[in-house]
Amino acid sequence: MSEAATTVNPQITDSVTQVNTKVVGETPAMAMGNLLVSTSHALSTGAHNATSAQQQGQITMHAATVQGVNSLMSVGSAVIGRTSEEIIEKK
Repeated sequence: MSEAATTVNPQITDSVTQVNTKVVGETPAMAMGNLLVSTSHALSTGAHNATSAQQQGQITMHAATVQGVNSLMSVGSAVIGRTSEEIIEKK
């Protein structure tokens, strides 16, 4: 075999070394970026769920308030009706 077929060009080995160094150097930053993205996604999902639960609670409280007001109004009508009936019967 010839000497040229068994040796590797030094420019190629330098290029491969630089690429490997670049990849190894970027790995911690990529890992931290992935961690931050997944954490922010989880936090935003939690905030969205909390907001949705609060809205549903407000709707339930409004419905309970309306039912209470309706009950109070119907009791008032019944009392007015009974009082009017007693007044009419006394005459």
